[in-house]
Amino acid sequence: MAKQKTAYVCIECGAEYSKWQGQCTACKEWNSVQEIRLGAASRSSPIAAARSGFAGGLSKQVQDLAEIDLQDLPRFSTTFNEFDRVLGGGLVPGSAVLLGGHPGAGKSTLLLQTACKLAQLMKVLYVTGEESLQQVALRAQRLSLPTQGLKMLAETSVESILAVAEVEKPQVLIVDSIQTMHVSDLQSAPGGVAQVRESAAFLTRFAKQTHTVLFLVGHVTKDGSLAGPKVLEHMIDASLLLEGEADSRFRTLRGQKNRFGAVNELGVFAMLEGGLKEVKNPSAIFLSRDEEAAAGSVVMATWEGTRPLLVEVQALVDESQLGNPRRVAVGLDANRLSMLLAVLNRHGGIFTGDQDVFLNVVGGIKVLETSADLAAVMAIVSSLKNQPLPHELMVIGEIGLSGEIRPVPSGQERIREAAKHGFTRAIVPKGNVPKDMPAGMQVIGVSRLSEALEAV
Repeated sequence: MAKQKTAYVCIECGAEYSKWQGQCTACKEWNSVQEIRLGAASRSSPIAAARSGFAGGLSKQVQDLAEIDLQDLPRFSTTFNEFDRVLGGGLVPGSAVLLGGHPGAGKSTLLLQTACKLAQLMKVLYVTGEESLQQVALRAQRLSLPTQGLKMLAETSVESILAVAEVEKPQVLIVDSIQTMHVSDLQSAPGGVAQVRESAAFLTRFAKQTHTVLFLVGHVTKDGSLAGPKVLEHMIDASLLLEGEADSRFRTLRGQKNRFGAVNELGVFAMLEGGLKEVKNPSAIFLSRDEEAAAGSVVMATWEGTRPLLVEVQALVDESQLGNPRRVAVGLDANRLSMLLAVLNRHGGIFTGDQDVFLNVVGGIKVLETSADLAAVMAIVSSLKNQPLPHELMVIGEIGLSGEIRPVPSGQERIREAAKHGFTRAIVPKGNVPKDMPAGMQVIGVSRLSEALEAV
Protein backbone atom coordinates (compact mmCIF):
# COMPACT_ATOMS: atom_id res chain seq x y z
CA MET A 1 0.00 0.00 0.00
CA ALA A 2 1.10 3.58 -0.65
CA LYS A 3 2.48 5.38 2.37
CA GLN A 4 0.18 7.95 3.96
CA LYS A 5 1.74 11.44 3.95
CA THR A 6 1.34 13.63 7.04
CA ALA A 7 2.00 17.33 7.48
CA TYR A 8 1.59 19.86 10.26
CA VAL A 9 -0.11 23.10 9.20
CA CYS A 10 -0.84 26.29 11.12
CA ILE A 11 -4.57 27.06 10.91
CA GLU A 12 -3.89 30.80 11.29
CA CYS A 13 -1.36 31.49 8.53
CA GLY A 14 -1.08 28.20 6.61
CA ALA A 15 2.62 27.58 7.37
CA GLU A 16 3.69 23.93 7.11
CA TYR A 17 6.12 22.04 9.37
CA SER A 18 7.67 18.59 9.32
CA LYS A 19 6.73 17.90 12.96
CA TRP A 20 4.40 19.30 15.59
CA GLN A 21 5.39 22.32 17.65
CA GLY A 22 3.55 24.44 20.18
CA GLN A 23 4.08 27.82 18.52
CA CYS A 24 3.99 28.77 14.87
CA THR A 25 7.24 30.56 14.07
CA ALA A 26 5.60 32.42 11.16
CA CYS A 27 2.67 34.15 12.89
CA LYS A 28 3.74 33.57 16.55
CA GLU A 29 0.38 31.97 17.45
CA TRP A 30 0.28 29.25 20.14
CA ASN A 31 -1.48 25.87 19.73
CA SER A 32 -2.37 26.61 16.10
CA VAL A 33 -0.34 23.81 14.45
CA GLN A 34 -2.49 20.77 13.61
CA GLU A 35 -1.74 17.44 11.96
CA ILE A 36 -3.32 16.76 8.58
CA ARG A 37 -3.22 13.78 6.25
CA LEU A 38 -2.41 14.53 2.64
CA GLY A 39 -3.42 11.24 1.09
CA ALA A 40 -1.30 8.58 -0.57
CA ALA A 41 2.08 9.65 -1.88
CA SER A 42 2.37 9.70 -5.64
CA ARG A 43 5.16 7.70 -7.32
CA SER A 44 5.39 10.06 -10.30
CA SER A 45 7.68 13.06 -10.13
CA PRO A 46 6.42 16.65 -10.55
CA ILE A 47 8.38 16.95 -13.82
CA ALA A 48 6.70 13.85 -15.25
CA ALA A 49 3.29 15.16 -14.19
CA ALA A 50 4.00 18.49 -15.84
CA ARG A 51 5.06 16.78 -19.05
CA SER A 52 1.91 14.69 -19.12
CA GLY A 53 -0.21 17.78 -18.52
CA PHE A 54 1.53 19.59 -21.37
CA ALA A 55 0.98 16.63 -23.65
CA GLY A 56 -2.68 16.67 -22.79
CA GLY A 57 -3.02 20.33 -23.64
CA LEU A 58 -3.59 21.48 -20.06
CA SER A 59 -0.70 23.95 -19.90
CA LYS A 60 -1.09 27.45 -21.28
CA GLN A 61 1.35 28.99 -23.70
CA VAL A 62 3.70 31.66 -22.45
CA GLN A 63 2.63 35.15 -23.53
CA ASP A 64 4.41 38.46 -23.63
CA LEU A 65 2.99 41.04 -21.25
CA ALA A 66 2.51 43.59 -24.04
CA GLU A 67 0.51 41.07 -26.13
CA ILE A 68 -2.08 40.25 -23.46
CA ASP A 69 -5.60 41.37 -24.35
CA LEU A 70 -6.59 44.31 -22.17
CA GLN A 71 -10.32 44.21 -22.85
CA ASP A 72 -12.54 44.75 -19.81
CA LEU A 73 -13.55 41.61 -17.98
CA PRO A 74 -17.15 40.69 -18.79
CA ARG A 75 -19.38 41.19 -15.77
CA PHE A 76 -23.02 40.49 -15.02
CA SER A 77 -25.17 41.81 -12.23
CA THR A 78 -26.25 39.94 -9.10
CA THR A 79 -29.60 41.83 -9.33
CA PHE A 80 -28.59 43.73 -6.15
CA ASN A 81 -26.95 47.11 -6.71
CA GLU A 82 -25.38 47.06 -3.23
CA PHE A 83 -24.02 43.56 -3.86
CA ASP A 84 -22.59 44.68 -7.21
CA ARG A 85 -20.97 47.69 -5.54
CA VAL A 86 -19.10 45.53 -3.03
CA LEU A 87 -18.00 43.12 -5.78
CA GLY A 88 -16.59 46.00 -7.83
CA GLY A 89 -19.33 46.23 -10.46
CA GLY A 90 -20.74 42.72 -10.70
CA LEU A 91 -19.73 39.08 -11.04
CA VAL A 92 -16.73 38.05 -13.14
CA PRO A 93 -16.86 34.62 -14.85
CA GLY A 94 -14.32 32.27 -13.32
CA SER A 95 -14.12 34.16 -10.02
CA ALA A 96 -14.36 32.58 -6.57
CA VAL A 97 -16.17 34.61 -3.90
CA LEU A 98 -16.11 33.73 -0.20
CA LEU A 99 -19.04 35.04 1.87
CA GLY A 100 -18.62 34.88 5.66
CA GLY A 101 -20.66 35.99 8.63
CA HIS A 102 -22.04 35.03 12.01
CA PRO A 103 -24.91 32.53 12.28
CA GLY A 104 -28.17 34.29 11.49
CA ALA A 105 -26.54 37.22 9.67
CA GLY A 106 -28.34 36.31 6.43
CA LYS A 107 -25.66 34.62 4.28
CA SER A 108 -27.91 31.85 2.99
CA THR A 109 -30.82 34.25 2.58
CA LEU A 110 -28.79 36.67 0.47
CA LEU A 111 -27.39 33.94 -1.76
CA LEU A 112 -30.79 32.24 -2.15
CA GLN A 113 -32.37 35.54 -3.23
CA THR A 114 -29.52 36.10 -5.68
CA ALA A 115 -29.70 32.54 -7.00
CA CYS A 116 -33.47 32.62 -7.57
CA LYS A 117 -33.27 35.87 -9.53
CA LEU A 118 -30.23 34.83 -11.56
CA ALA A 119 -31.87 31.47 -12.37
CA GLN A 120 -34.40 33.33 -14.49
CA LEU A 121 -31.54 34.51 -16.74
CA MET A 122 -28.90 31.75 -16.64
CA LYS A 123 -28.07 28.31 -15.24
CA VAL A 124 -27.52 28.31 -11.46
CA LEU A 125 -26.68 25.33 -9.24
CA TYR A 126 -27.24 25.71 -5.49
CA VAL A 127 -25.47 23.08 -3.36
CA THR A 128 -26.52 22.83 0.28
CA GLY A 129 -24.55 20.79 2.77
CA GLU A 130 -26.15 22.04 5.98
CA GLU A 131 -29.87 22.05 5.13
CA SER A 132 -32.20 19.69 3.36
CA LEU A 133 -33.83 20.60 0.06
CA GLN A 134 -37.18 20.95 1.83
CA GLN A 135 -35.76 23.55 4.22
CA VAL A 136 -34.38 25.63 1.36
CA ALA A 137 -37.70 25.33 -0.52
CA LEU A 138 -39.65 26.48 2.56
CA ARG A 139 -37.39 29.52 2.91
CA ALA A 140 -37.85 30.41 -0.77
CA GLN A 141 -41.61 30.08 -0.36
CA ARG A 142 -41.60 32.25 2.76
CA LEU A 143 -39.62 34.93 0.93
CA SER A 144 -41.92 34.74 -2.13
CA LEU A 145 -39.02 34.07 -4.49
CA PRO A 146 -39.28 32.72 -8.04
CA THR A 147 -38.26 29.07 -7.83
CA GLN A 148 -38.49 28.03 -11.47
CA GLY A 149 -35.16 27.18 -13.10
CA LEU A 150 -32.98 26.99 -9.95
CA LYS A 151 -31.18 23.63 -9.76
CA MET A 152 -30.75 22.27 -6.22
CA LEU A 153 -28.40 19.63 -4.86
CA ALA A 154 -27.96 18.32 -1.30
CA GLU A 155 -24.44 16.91 -1.22
CA THR A 156 -21.24 17.20 0.81
CA SER A 157 -18.84 15.22 -1.40
CA VAL A 158 -16.74 17.50 -3.59
CA GLU A 159 -16.26 14.76 -6.20
CA SER A 160 -20.03 14.27 -6.52
CA ILE A 161 -20.63 18.01 -6.76
CA LEU A 162 -18.09 18.43 -9.53
CA ALA A 163 -19.51 15.44 -11.40
CA VAL A 164 -22.99 17.00 -11.34
CA ALA A 165 -21.58 20.41 -12.27
CA GLU A 166 -19.84 18.95 -15.34
CA VAL A 167 -23.19 17.64 -16.55
CA GLU A 168 -25.31 20.68 -15.66
CA LYS A 169 -22.67 23.24 -16.73
CA PRO A 170 -23.96 26.08 -14.50
CA GLN A 171 -22.78 29.65 -14.90
CA VAL A 172 -23.10 30.22 -11.15
CA LEU A 173 -22.26 27.59 -8.51
CA ILE A 174 -23.15 28.22 -4.84
CA VAL A 175 -21.74 25.95 -2.11
CA ASP A 176 -23.24 26.35 1.37
CA SER A 177 -21.00 25.86 3.23
CA ILE A 178 -17.33 25.04 2.66
CA GLN A 179 -16.96 23.70 6.23
CA THR A 180 -19.33 20.81 5.43
CA MET A 181 -17.54 19.70 2.23
CA HIS A 182 -15.09 16.80 2.16
CA VAL A 183 -12.73 15.07 -0.26
CA SER A 184 -12.67 11.27 -0.23
CA ASP A 185 -8.86 11.03 -0.44
CA LEU A 186 -8.47 12.64 2.99
CA GLN A 187 -9.27 10.77 6.17
CA SER A 188 -9.91 13.82 8.36
CA ALA A 189 -13.41 14.97 9.27
CA PRO A 190 -15.22 17.74 7.34
CA GLY A 191 -14.40 21.18 8.67
CA GLY A 192 -10.76 20.34 9.40
CA VAL A 193 -7.83 22.24 8.00
CA ALA A 194 -7.00 19.72 5.30
CA GLN A 195 -10.61 19.17 4.18
CA VAL A 196 -11.41 22.89 3.93
CA ARG A 197 -8.23 23.64 2.04
CA GLU A 198 -8.48 20.76 -0.43
CA SER A 199 -12.23 21.19 -0.99
CA ALA A 200 -11.76 24.88 -1.77
CA ALA A 201 -8.84 24.07 -4.07
CA PHE A 202 -10.88 21.55 -6.09
CA LEU A 203 -13.88 23.87 -6.40
CA THR A 204 -11.77 26.92 -7.28
CA ARG A 205 -9.85 24.97 -9.93
CA PHE A 206 -13.14 23.87 -11.49
CA ALA A 207 -14.43 27.47 -11.51
CA LYS A 208 -11.28 28.76 -13.23
CA GLN A 209 -11.28 26.04 -15.90
CA THR A 210 -14.99 26.33 -16.76
CA HIS A 211 -15.41 30.12 -16.21
CA THR A 212 -18.03 29.48 -13.55
CA VAL A 213 -18.79 32.00 -10.82
CA LEU A 214 -18.23 30.20 -7.51
CA PHE A 215 -19.80 31.31 -4.21
CA LEU A 216 -18.47 29.71 -1.02
CA VAL A 217 -20.20 30.26 2.32
CA GLY A 218 -17.81 30.31 5.27
CA HIS A 219 -18.31 30.30 9.03
CA VAL A 220 -16.63 32.78 11.35
CA THR A 221 -15.12 32.37 14.81
CA LYS A 222 -16.10 34.19 17.99
CA ASP A 223 -13.76 37.09 17.27
CA GLY A 224 -15.30 37.59 13.82
CA SER A 225 -12.47 36.10 11.72
CA LEU A 226 -13.06 33.46 9.09
CA ALA A 227 -12.95 29.91 10.42
CA GLY A 228 -10.46 27.51 8.88
CA PRO A 229 -6.94 27.96 7.51
CA LYS A 230 -5.79 31.38 6.39
CA VAL A 231 -4.63 29.89 3.12
CA LEU A 232 -8.30 29.69 2.14
CA GLU A 233 -8.42 33.48 1.84
CA HIS A 234 -5.49 33.39 -0.59
CA MET A 235 -7.20 30.89 -2.89
CA ILE A 236 -10.31 32.94 -3.59
CA ASP A 237 -10.65 36.20 -5.55
CA ALA A 238 -13.00 38.09 -3.23
CA SER A 239 -13.68 37.79 0.50
CA LEU A 240 -16.90 39.38 1.77
CA LEU A 241 -18.15 39.65 5.35
CA LEU A 242 -21.83 40.08 6.21
CA GLU A 243 -22.14 41.82 9.58
CA GLY A 244 -25.10 42.80 11.73
CA GLU A 245 -26.13 42.98 15.34
CA ALA A 246 -28.69 40.49 16.62
CA ASP A 247 -31.05 43.27 17.73
CA SER A 248 -30.72 45.30 14.53
CA ARG A 249 -32.46 44.72 11.24
CA PHE A 250 -29.64 46.29 9.22
CA ARG A 251 -26.81 44.25 7.70
CA THR A 252 -23.56 45.58 6.27
CA LEU A 253 -21.70 43.71 3.54
CA ARG A 254 -18.02 44.68 3.55
CA GLY A 255 -15.37 43.64 1.06
CA GLN A 256 -12.14 42.53 2.77
CA LYS A 257 -10.38 41.32 -0.37
CA ASN A 258 -11.27 41.86 -4.02
CA ARG A 259 -9.07 41.22 -7.03
CA PHE A 260 -11.61 42.84 -9.34
CA GLY A 261 -12.55 45.98 -7.41
CA ALA A 262 -11.96 48.28 -4.47
CA VAL A 263 -11.31 46.90 -0.99
CA ASN A 264 -13.37 47.96 2.07
CA GLU A 265 -16.39 48.71 -0.12
CA LEU A 266 -19.59 48.74 1.94
CA GLY A 267 -23.12 47.67 1.07
CA VAL A 268 -26.09 48.12 3.40
CA PHE A 269 -29.12 45.82 3.56
CA ALA A 270 -32.24 45.70 5.71
CA MET A 271 -33.59 42.36 6.96
CA LEU A 272 -37.35 42.37 6.37
CA GLU A 273 -40.06 39.72 6.21
CA GLY A 274 -39.41 39.31 2.50
CA GLY A 275 -35.66 38.81 2.97
CA LEU A 276 -32.78 41.22 2.55
CA LYS A 277 -33.59 44.51 0.86
CA GLU A 278 -30.86 46.88 -0.25
CA VAL A 279 -30.67 50.35 1.31
CA LYS A 280 -29.99 52.89 -1.43
CA ASN A 281 -29.40 55.86 0.92
CA PRO A 282 -27.69 54.52 4.05
CA SER A 283 -26.72 57.99 5.32
CA ALA A 284 -30.39 58.86 5.87
CA ILE A 285 -30.82 55.76 8.07
CA PHE A 286 -27.77 56.31 10.24
CA LEU A 287 -28.74 59.97 10.77
CA SER A 288 -32.13 59.33 12.39
CA ARG A 289 -31.43 61.74 15.24
CA ASP A 290 -33.63 63.55 17.75
CA GLU A 291 -35.02 66.89 16.66
CA GLU A 292 -33.45 68.58 19.69
CA ALA A 293 -29.66 68.79 19.78
CA ALA A 294 -28.08 66.76 22.59
CA ALA A 295 -24.70 67.21 24.23
CA GLY A 296 -22.01 64.76 23.12
CA SER A 297 -23.37 64.16 19.60
CA VAL A 298 -21.84 65.20 16.28
CA VAL A 299 -22.00 63.96 12.67
CA MET A 300 -18.96 63.02 10.62
CA ALA A 301 -18.51 61.75 7.06
CA THR A 302 -16.57 58.51 6.73
CA TRP A 303 -15.33 57.12 3.41
CA GLU A 304 -16.41 53.57 2.65
CA GLY A 305 -14.84 52.19 -0.51
CA THR A 306 -15.94 54.61 -3.22
CA ARG A 307 -18.63 56.66 -1.47
CA PRO A 308 -19.05 58.86 1.61
CA LEU A 309 -21.30 57.83 4.48
CA LEU A 310 -22.63 60.15 7.18
CA VAL A 311 -22.67 58.66 10.67
CA GLU A 312 -23.28 60.02 14.15
CA VAL A 313 -20.55 59.88 16.79
CA GLN A 314 -21.74 60.01 20.41
CA ALA A 315 -19.68 60.55 23.55
CA LEU A 316 -20.50 60.34 27.24
CA VAL A 317 -18.09 61.82 29.78
CA ASP A 318 -18.92 61.27 33.45
CA GLU A 319 -17.03 61.56 36.72
CA SER A 320 -15.24 58.32 37.47
CA GLN A 321 -15.90 56.45 40.71
CA LEU A 322 -12.85 54.25 40.22
CA GLY A 323 -9.17 54.85 40.66
CA ASN A 324 -8.58 53.98 37.02
CA PRO A 325 -11.12 55.78 34.75
CA ARG A 326 -12.67 53.71 31.99
CA ARG A 327 -12.04 54.28 28.27
CA VAL A 328 -14.58 52.47 26.10
CA ALA A 329 -14.89 52.86 22.32
CA VAL A 330 -17.49 51.04 20.21
CA GLY A 331 -16.99 51.33 16.46
CA LEU A 332 -13.67 53.16 16.88
CA ASP A 333 -10.15 52.17 17.91
CA ALA A 334 -9.87 52.15 21.72
CA ASN A 335 -6.12 52.82 21.59
CA ARG A 336 -6.70 55.86 19.42
CA LEU A 337 -9.22 57.16 21.96
CA SER A 338 -6.54 57.20 24.65
CA MET A 339 -4.22 59.07 22.31
CA LEU A 340 -6.87 61.68 21.47
CA LEU A 341 -7.53 62.32 25.17
CA ALA A 342 -3.82 62.93 25.72
CA VAL A 343 -3.68 65.36 22.77
CA LEU A 344 -6.82 67.11 24.06
CA ASN A 345 -5.17 67.61 27.45
CA ARG A 346 -1.82 68.79 26.08
CA HIS A 347 -2.93 71.01 23.17
CA GLY A 348 -6.55 71.77 24.04
CA GLY A 349 -6.20 72.47 27.75
CA ILE A 350 -9.06 70.09 28.67
CA PHE A 351 -8.29 67.48 31.35
CA THR A 352 -10.24 64.20 31.41
CA GLY A 353 -7.94 62.13 33.63
CA ASP A 354 -10.61 61.78 36.33
CA GLN A 355 -13.51 61.13 33.94
CA ASP A 356 -14.97 57.97 32.40
CA VAL A 357 -15.13 58.39 28.60
CA PHE A 358 -17.49 56.33 26.47
CA LEU A 359 -17.50 56.67 22.66
CA ASN A 360 -19.95 55.09 20.24
CA VAL A 361 -20.70 55.15 16.51
CA VAL A 362 -24.46 54.93 16.01
CA GLY A 363 -25.86 52.13 13.85
CA GLY A 364 -23.15 49.53 14.45
CA ILE A 365 -20.86 51.02 11.82
CA LYS A 366 -17.13 50.48 12.34
CA VAL A 367 -15.08 53.52 11.34
CA LEU A 368 -11.66 52.20 10.30
CA GLU A 369 -10.08 55.50 9.25
CA THR A 370 -8.57 58.43 11.15
CA SER A 371 -10.95 61.06 9.76
CA ALA A 372 -13.15 60.54 12.85
CA ASP A 373 -10.52 62.01 15.22
CA LEU A 374 -11.86 65.57 15.21
CA ALA A 375 -15.48 64.41 15.50
CA ALA A 376 -14.61 62.21 18.49
CA VAL A 377 -12.84 65.07 20.26
CA MET A 378 -15.72 67.48 19.55
CA ALA A 379 -18.23 64.99 20.98
CA ILE A 380 -16.09 64.45 24.09
CA VAL A 381 -15.76 68.18 24.77
CA SER A 382 -19.48 68.70 24.15
CA SER A 383 -20.39 66.01 26.69
CA LEU A 384 -17.84 67.25 29.22
CA LYS A 385 -19.11 70.85 29.03
CA ASN A 386 -22.75 69.68 28.67
CA GLN A 387 -23.14 72.03 25.71
CA PRO A 388 -24.87 70.66 22.56
CA LEU A 389 -23.19 71.23 19.23
CA PRO A 390 -25.20 72.73 16.35
CA HIS A 391 -27.58 70.18 14.87
CA GLU A 392 -26.57 71.06 11.30
CA LEU A 393 -22.79 70.72 11.93
CA MET A 394 -20.56 68.14 10.21
CA VAL A 395 -16.95 67.55 11.33
CA ILE A 396 -14.05 65.67 9.70
CA GLY A 397 -10.30 65.72 10.30
CA GLU A 398 -7.32 63.73 11.52
CA ILE A 399 -5.50 64.92 14.66
CA GLY A 400 -1.74 64.57 15.00
CA LEU A 401 0.22 64.24 18.22
CA SER A 402 1.34 67.87 18.02
CA GLY A 403 -2.26 69.08 17.83
CA GLU A 404 -2.35 69.74 14.08
CA ILE A 405 -5.42 68.94 11.97
CA ARG A 406 -4.39 66.90 8.94
CA PRO A 407 -6.37 66.66 5.68
CA VAL A 408 -8.36 63.52 4.88
CA PRO A 409 -8.84 61.83 1.49
CA SER A 410 -11.86 62.78 -0.66
CA GLY A 411 -12.71 65.77 1.53
CA GLN A 412 -14.77 67.59 -1.10
CA GLU A 413 -16.97 64.56 -1.75
CA ARG A 414 -17.68 64.28 1.99
CA ILE A 415 -18.68 67.95 2.16
CA ARG A 416 -21.02 67.54 -0.82
CA GLU A 417 -22.64 64.51 0.84
CA ALA A 418 -23.27 66.56 3.99
CA ALA A 419 -24.73 69.47 1.98
CA LYS A 420 -27.03 67.04 0.15
CA HIS A 421 -28.51 65.94 3.50
CA GLY A 422 -29.22 69.46 4.72
CA PHE A 423 -26.08 70.30 6.72
CA THR A 424 -25.23 73.99 6.57
CA ARG A 425 -21.94 74.11 8.49
CA ALA A 426 -18.77 72.04 8.36
CA ILE A 427 -15.45 72.12 10.24
CA VAL A 428 -12.75 70.56 8.09
CA PRO A 429 -8.95 70.70 7.77
CA LYS A 430 -7.68 73.67 5.80
CA GLY A 431 -6.36 71.35 3.12
CA ASN A 432 -9.89 70.07 2.46
CA VAL A 433 -11.61 73.45 2.04
CA PRO A 434 -13.17 73.33 -1.48
CA LYS A 435 -12.66 76.13 -3.96
CA ASP A 436 -16.30 75.95 -5.04
CA MET A 437 -18.43 76.01 -1.90
CA PRO A 438 -21.69 74.04 -2.02
CA ALA A 439 -24.77 76.26 -2.03
CA GLY A 440 -25.90 77.13 1.50
CA MET A 441 -22.86 75.48 3.14
CA GLN A 442 -20.43 77.31 5.44
CA VAL A 443 -17.08 75.54 5.51
CA ILE A 444 -14.60 76.46 8.26
CA GLY A 445 -11.00 75.38 7.69
CA VAL A 446 -8.82 74.74 10.76
CA SER A 447 -5.17 73.76 11.10
CA ARG A 448 -4.84 73.34 14.90
CA LEU A 449 -6.99 71.68 17.57
CA SER A 450 -7.31 74.99 19.42
CA GLU A 451 -8.82 76.62 16.31
CA ALA A 452 -11.40 73.82 16.00
CA LEU A 453 -12.42 74.23 19.64
CA GLU A 454 -12.78 78.00 19.18
CA ALA A 455 -14.94 77.47 16.09
CA VAL A 456 -17.64 75.77 18.17
